[in-house]
Formats: sequence, C-alpha cells, structure tokens
Amino acid sequence: MRLNKPISLVTKDFSFFHSLLKSCVHGDNSSSPITIFRDLLRSSLTPNHFTMSILLQASTASVDSLKLVQTHITKSGIDRFIYVKTSLLDIYLKMGFVKTARKLFDEMPERDTVAWNALICGYSRNGYEFDAWKLFIVMVQQGFSPSATTLVNLLPFCGQCGFVSHGKSVHGIATKSGLELDSHVKNALISFYSKCAELDSAEVLFTEMEDRSTVSWNTMIGAYSQSALQEEAFAVFRDMFEKRVEISPVTVINLLSGRVSHESLHCLVVKTGMVNDNSVITSLICAYSRCGYLDSAERLYASGAQDSIVGLTSIVSSYAEKGDIDVVVAYFSKMRQLCMRVDAVALVEILHGCTNSSHIDIGMSFHAYAIKSGLCTQTLVANGLMTMYSKFDDVETVLFLFEQLQETPLISWNSVISGCVQSGKASVAFEVFRQMKLISGPEPDAITIASLLAGCSQLCCLNLGRKLHGYILRNNFENENFVCTALIDMYAKCGNSELAEDVFKTIKAPCTATWNSMISGFSLSGLQSRALSCYLEMRKQGSKPDKITFLGVLSACAHGGLVDEGNICFREMVKVFGISPSLQHYALMVGLLGRACLYTEALTLIWKMDIKPDSAVWGALLSACTVNREIELGEYVAKKMFMLDYRNGGLYVLMSNLYATEEMWDDVVRVRKMMKDNGYDGYLGVSQTE
Repeated sequence: MRLNKPISLVTKDFSFFHSLLKSCVHGDNSSSPITIFRDLLRSSLTPNHFTMSILLQASTASVDSLKLVQTHITKSGIDRFIYVKTSLLDIYLKMGFVKTARKLFDEMPERDTVAWNALICGYSRNGYEFDAWKLFIVMVQQGFSPSATTLVNLLPFCGQCGFVSHGKSVHGIATKSGLELDSHVKNALISFYSKCAELDSAEVLFTEMEDRSTVSWNTMIGAYSQSALQEEAFAVFRDMFEKRVEISPVTVINLLSGRVSHESLHCLVVKTGMVNDNSVITSLICAYSRCGYLDSAERLYASGAQDSIVGLTSIVSSYAEKGDIDVVVAYFSKMRQLCMRVDAVALVEILHGCTNSSHIDIGMSFHAYAIKSGLCTQTLVANGLMTMYSKFDDVETVLFLFEQLQETPLISWNSVISGCVQSGKASVAFEVFRQMKLISGPEPDAITIASLLAGCSQLCCLNLGRKLHGYILRNNFENENFVCTALIDMYAKCGNSELAEDVFKTIKAPCTATWNSMISGFSLSGLQSRALSCYLEMRKQGSKPDKITFLGVLSACAHGGLVDEGNICFREMVKVFGISPSLQHYALMVGLLGRACLYTEALTLIWKMDIKPDSAVWGALLSACTVNREIELGEYVAKKMFMLDYRNGGLYVLMSNLYATEEMWDDVVRVRKMMKDNGYDGYLGVSQTE
C-alpha cells in the first residue's frame, strides 16, 4: 500500500507555493494569501516577480494585506517590472482607490499599453468617465493603442452624455485599428448610437455583424425599446427566435421596457423556465402595474421567491397614481416590515399619491419618515415634498422646504414656482422668480416659463404674459408644444382670443393639449361656434380628443345654449371614443338641458348616470330652475342637494335666489335661518330684491 508523504516532507518549491496562491485566487483555498506568502519566505525562497503577480491577484480582499504586499514589492525592487506595478494599480482600481492608483501610474518610469488601458478602464468603472476620456486622448497622442476593453468602457460615457462626436471618434479609432471587428466593441457601438438617437447607424452595424451572439441581438432589441419602437423591437426578437438564438433574461427585460405585450412575454417566460429569475419577474410586475393590471402584478409578486423593492415600488406607484392612498400606506407598512429600505425614488412615487387636503396627515407622516431616514436631504425627495404641500395649498411649508435646501438646482426652483401657482399664489411664484434672477440663479427653462404663464392666467396679467412671450421668442422656446399651449391658455384667460389664435397658427403639429387650450379659449371668450369648429378641425386632422377636450366643447355648448350640438358631442364622447363621462361632464350636460327647460331629459340623464351624482350635478339643475323660475322642481332638487351636503353654501344661495325671483319672502327668510343654523351667516345676495 502506497502512503502519501506528510506535508512537512513535501518539497516546497516555487511551483508548490504558486499553486496554493492560485487556489486562493479561484476561491478554492480558505487559507490567507499572506499566511502562504509568509511560509514561502520562511522556506528561504526569494519571491520573484511572477510570485508577486499571483499574490497581488489573491490579496484583493484586504486593504491591509495589499499594502503589505506593496511594501515588499517596493523593498525587493520587483516594482521595476511594469506588469507587476500594473497588476497593483489594477487591483487598487477594482477596490475603488482611484487616487492611489493614479499616484502609482504617475510614478511609473515606463508605461505600456496595458497600464494605460488598466487606468482608463478603472476610471470609467469608478464613475470618473470624463477623466477617463481625457486620459484616453493623452494615451492616443502619445502613440499607445487602446484595447477593445478600453473602447467598450469609453462608449457608454459618450452615449449617456450625448457626446456624439466623441463616440464617432472612438468608432474611427476602432475601424482604423481593426477593433471594430470585435463583437464586444460592435455591441458597445450599437448601444452608443441608439442612445444618441442614431438608429440608422446602429442598424447598419448590426446588419454587418456576421457572428451575432445573444448579447448582439439583445443590444439591438434594447436600442429599439429605448426609442419606443415596439414593432421594430419585436421584429428583431422574432428574427432572433426563428434563427434559434438563445433567449436570455435580458431579452425579455428589454422587450418589456419597450412596452411589447406583457401577456405574451409572460407565456414565454413560463415556457423557457425563466420564472425563477428575479429580474425577469420584477420586470413583469412593473409591466403589469404600468398597464393598470394591479391584480396580476400583486399575484405575480406573491408568487416570487424573493421580495423585490423594485416590484413593490412599481405596485405602490400605480396605486399612488390612482389616488388609492390607503393601499399605498398598507404597502409602505409591508415594505418596512420586510426591512426594505425605501429609497428616494420609491418615496417620491408614494408622495405623488397624496393629492388633496384630506391626505395631509398621511403626507406629514411620510415627511417625518423622510427626515428620520435622511432622505429629505436629497433634492429629489425635497422636490417631491414641495409638490405634495403645494397640493395641500400650504405655500408656507413649500417655501420653508425650499429655504432648507443646501443646493438649489433649476428643478427645485421650478418645483417651488409651479407649486405656488398650483396653490393659487401666483404673486408669490413671481416673487420667487424675481429672487432667482436677483441671485443670478440658473437660467429659466421651458418648464419655468410654462409655470409663470399659468401664473399670468391666474392673475389675468396680460402685460406680464406678453413679456414672457418675448422671452420665449428670444430663447427659441416656441418649439416646445407645452410652452405654446401655456401661452395660448394665458392669452385666452386674459381675454385676448385673437393673440391666442395667432400663437396656435404657428404650431405645425398641435398635440391634444394644444387643441384643448384653443377650444376652451374660444369657449371662455364667448365664441361658442368657433370652439365647435375648432373641435371639428381637430378631429379632421386626426388628433384624438380626450376628457378635457369634451369639457371645453360641452362648456361651449352650455354657455351658448347649443342643445343639439351638446347632445351630439356627448354621444360621440361615449360611443365613438369610449370615454366615460366624469361628474363635470354630467354637470355641464344637465345644466345645458335644464336651461333649455328640458327637465325630463335632464332628470333622465341623472338617473342613468354610471356614477353617483354629486352636488355639482344637482346644483347645475337647481341653477337652471332658478333662471327659469321653476319652483316645484327646484325644491325637489334642493332636497337632493341637502341630503348630499347640507353644509354646501351654494345650495342656500340658489334656493334663496329662486324664492326671491317669485317674491316668496317668507321662504327666503326660512332659507336664511337654515343657513345660519348650519354655520353660514353671510350675505346671500337677495336683500336688494327684498
């Protein structure tokens, strides 16, 4: 029987220690690399440059051990070997010590291409992309050739920053050096061109590729998805499927980000066995949530093996968008119970769900969480809080939060300006804007100007609006549709429909919001027939009307007494465009029919409503009864309104006016008494009649 020699009797030469160190690199040895190195020194062997190179690779887990190795390298003079110092430099970069790595690089008496490439790639990996680009220029100027890895690390920076000329220069160098044939470089180039909205160039590169890997196909699908070209993305995927190229989780994620049908992709995920991939399931949850299929999203989340902060955030965001704050709070509690750290993005999405003053206590609780977690110091969260408080009409808190910001980028100025306007404090918004200009703050952008135009509409300040119009023209903001829409809205609300129409005519392709502003502008100016003509022209040009469009159209019909036109438009809204009428739409129609003395039609419409009529709907009919002196029906409607909201001051005003028109003074007194008993003792507007 053959016995193994005891370890002490084994000849410990370089190959033995090198094997042990290599096993540490691959994670096959639990021993410390430093311990092995010390054993090597005790064995009277003198480590050579090859030993130190392996030791460096094995010592990445500990900064202290790395410094110890560096000291020995320096003392022994092994640092004269370029590749040893390059290995040391590369390891420091992988551990995030960029300054230390740069110092080592600067101290190198000679540098080769590998050293340059290592530093450039390390800079790029650690978020110093612009410094990496400057190093790359110096490297090329000094005659060194970049590697494929270098170019792959530089191109994402060019794409993210929109540096098209920089990226094209990299492409030129890749072509000249033959690196363009490298599949990794070609994939990076495709991704770069897609991010810079140059899909034609990306398509050419993809078509030229002879050996397309799964990564290549995924890159092209991702390029189309990022540009919201769903059909093109799916066409590439279909071609990929037909060529039997392996489909990876990235393929599915890219398709889902491009809004390709999530139901069919879900089936594919099940068939290909990707149901255990957490990133794929999270993407599917986000897709279902985004499309409003929250039941499916929640079931999918519950079936997942892991709890995902991204998936939960997506579900919470969808409920917040719907305004279902109770469910949002329940999910937030669940996230806290699971010890998930709610990040800035998740918290801002939650804050968006606090939409009215009834949510103020909940909103303040989230504010408290933001303070406790330290998230309130982040600009994104501070802006979200300012937006929330502006919805509560709490301008003082908005201004307080703004004053607490250490840095005030343009997005924060825009948040406080638009917040003040939304709260009905346009004069405060203009004061904030004046401060912004006074301290030489950031230059206003299109969003700033649109918010200020809304403020002009609120104040009916035409002169200020004209000044802003001049600023828009000087700074070429007239190409922004939403700025022109705000400008049209401002002129219309300030009583100048002609100027509003002049602006409208300058827009080559008006969007739905722009058409809506023009329709409501004509309606406000008493030009009902022109409002209807504008609506017909909108449909003729292929723009699809929305709920706001029909609010403008029905308002025009109501003010002009255009009953037939109103009925036609209301039917079109429901049957042609499939839009469910809101309470505002019903109130306008009921008012239109009531003022035309079509009480039976008005009541029939109310009884057929899919939603419960509120005081605004009944109030529209009561107002019509007052105008037409319809006492009996008016009393019936008033009772309905009283049952809905007995504290509604408008109810008492309308009833008092109705009785006053018929000189029923005892009833006027009775209504006044009821109003006082319910906490309203203001002027009703009937004393002169009396």
